[in-house]
Amino acid sequence: MKSYYGAPLIHKPHWQWLIIVYFFLGGLSSACYVIASIARLVGGQAGRPITRVGHYMALLTLIPSPVLLILDLGRPERFLNMLRVIKLRSPMSLGTWGLIVYGGFVTLSAAIQAAEDGLLHRFGWLARLLRALPAATLGALGTLPGFFVGGYTGVLLAATAVPLWAKNALLLGPLFLASALSSGAATITLVLALARGTSGATLRRLERLDVLALLCEFALLAAAYRNLGPIIGRPLRRGKQARLLRWGVLALGIALPLALQIKSFWPYAQISRLGALLASSLALLGGFALRYTIVMAGRNSADDPEATFVFTQKSE
Repeated sequence: MKSYYGAPLIHKPHWQWLIIVYFFLGGLSSACYVIASIARLVGGQAGRPITRVGHYMALLTLIPSPVLLILDLGRPERFLNMLRVIKLRSPMSLGTWGLIVYGGFVTLSAAIQAAEDGLLHRFGWLARLLRALPAATLGALGTLPGFFVGGYTGVLLAATAVPLWAKNALLLGPLFLASALSSGAATITLVLALARGTSGATLRRLERLDVLALLCEFALLAAAYRNLGPIIGRPLRRGKQARLLRWGVLALGIALPLALQIKSFWPYAQISRLGALLASSLALLGGFALRYTIVMAGRNSADDPEATFVFTQKSE
């Protein structure tokens, strides 16, 4: 079936670079925080550097997120209007409130970390108060909104009428979360590999986590790709987005980091800082490329009336 003069049946979303960067930084921040909080709980001595870097990076990468969101909305009052009520059936409303709650945990945990590191010595009473707070408990509670922020952007895409996104309503959230965990582990690894004095045991833990996250990301991406079919999945099968998926996401962003990091599971293998830097950089590029590919392929899918026909017929 064809539409009138081949015109699209739905309006494609306007989302481009601002939202893509927001998706990437928000997911990266949430994963850094979750990893840091878990490392504080169960990481022991080797987990302390992970906790420190993770909390700081979670805050640094979160700060641009609301700015990017407000810039995409066009006017600041639109963001404020979303705070007037909570719509439980609206991914955008829940995402906004989830980001605010998560931001509170991130800011408090980063402040506690700064007090523990002696960075707030000029504010004696504040530093003592922060050090007295139950950091591990707060971190454990913060992982809940952290996981939410990491995966809700995929759910937000799936809640639209865009065929390529809506067809994978159950897979985009977990896919974005797995990708976020890989990016978070890669970010902490990158910082610690550049720093002096980081033990091989610490880098080994992070590389193992990144391997598991990349394997989950690959499995979910393969399932989502197969689920789309030849027509709805057309933007990911040929053209610019298909090439970026094949070479930017799968080859450089998943396969090569896995090849470099898989040795972390060998008991006596030496961890190379140069290899860790390369693998982490590639995993970060792959995480960004994944979000760019999914968003831009979705825009192309919305312009394809045949994809809309196929999706609506199968949904009935």
